[in-house]
Amino acid sequence: MSLTDDLIQIGYLKTPAIIEAFRKIKRRDFLVSGSEEEAEINAPVAIGFSQTISQPATVAFMFELLEPKPGERILDVGSGSGWTCGLLAQIVGERGKVYGVERIKELKEMAESNVGKYDFINKGIAQIFYGDGTKGLPTFAPFDKIVVAAAAEEIPEALMAQLKIGGRLVIPVGKQFESQEMVVVGRAGENEFKKKIFPGFIFVPLVKGDN
Repeated sequence: MSLTDDLIQIGYLKTPAIIEAFRKIKRRDFLVSGSEEEAEINAPVAIGFSQTISQPATVAFMFELLEPKPGERILDVGSGSGWTCGLLAQIVGERGKVYGVERIKELKEMAESNVGKYDFINKGIAQIFYGDGTKGLPTFAPFDKIVVAAAAEEIPEALMAQLKIGGRLVIPVGKQFESQEMVVVGRAGENEFKKKIFPGFIFVPLVKGDN
């Protein structure tokens, strides 16, 4: 049984479009050379620069909370080696757009190369930027959805401001090396935000500034 089938069986993957993306966008294509055999392991895998590609079950859980849909504009903060960006690009399709932000230049270049394997860059479905993800990408805002792959001690105001009314942000929040919470923020109005909290996660820290 594949890892994707395992995630379906244990209830992490539920939505058909997300399941299809997990089947089509191969995690092994986003790992560094020599670690490809770890692609089917449900655990984080090091990608260099003290960063990891997230545990598949965690990505599945976050995506089910995010509810990405075809045609949406999605901001992917902390793109790493590009796997989440590739998954999202598969889901939003040619009518949508995924904007990745990565603060480590070498990983930004790695993500572009990896996402490019699926032609999402050439088709204009995905675009990856080098910069401080806590600031978002105001030039391209507002976004239907925002997902963050590293833990912030508090939710960046810039990301809240760049969310469409009716949009959704999924972000881990908490102190480094301590148990963190997955927070889902829905923007209900210009100054109205609703939050749901899911405890029990540990992520690398979301760091301000470029590397």
